[in-house]
Amino acid sequence: MKKILFALVASAAALAGTSAYAADDAGTAYIGAGVVGSHYKFDVPNATSTSDRSGDKATGKIFAGYNFDKTWAIEGGYTDFGKKGYDYTVGGAPGHVQTKADSLYLAGKGTYTVNDQVALFGKLGVARNHNDVTTTGIASVTGDSNKTALYGSVGAEYAINKNVKVSLEYENYGKNNIDLGRKNSAITAGVRYNF
Repeated sequence: MKKILFALVASAAALAGTSAYAADDAGTAYIGAGVVGSHYKFDVPNATSTSDRSGDKATGKIFAGYNFDKTWAIEGGYTDFGKKGYDYTVGGAPGHVQTKADSLYLAGKGTYTVNDQVALFGKLGVARNHNDVTTTGIASVTGDSNKTALYGSVGAEYAINKNVKVSLEYENYGKNNIDLGRKNSAITAGVRYNF
């Protein structure tokens, strides 16, 4: 994941040049992409495992927004949490759980400028979470779940120049009806381009 993050930041810097300053974002739109680090954990009662039941996974995110002024913006995005499987055995009977999750969100964003290059931000809105779970064996929780939940994040961003900013944030996408395997929070490293 560190290599992906480094490549993302280096690409943005090369694309933008080396002059770094924060611009007045009023009335500008932006697009961006990010690397999402999320945690998964499968909890099947009385199971012995033949594969990892928990760990971390790097996936991706795309987003876009509009800055009303240098403090307030609106942002929407799509996060793909990817697909993960877990093999287990309960009482000698084998089983498998497969989960594939993604989320759409829409949020208001407030930004506090620390200096010409650094700003802190928070986002609050709603997320539409989707989790598709299929199982074999005893743990029968197969289903396709969609749920609207509260979305929030906090983070910091650094202006490489007037158009390009990189960010690091903690995001919480809220609950889903079937949360087997997927955790509700993520750490995201992103890059955005202002028009």
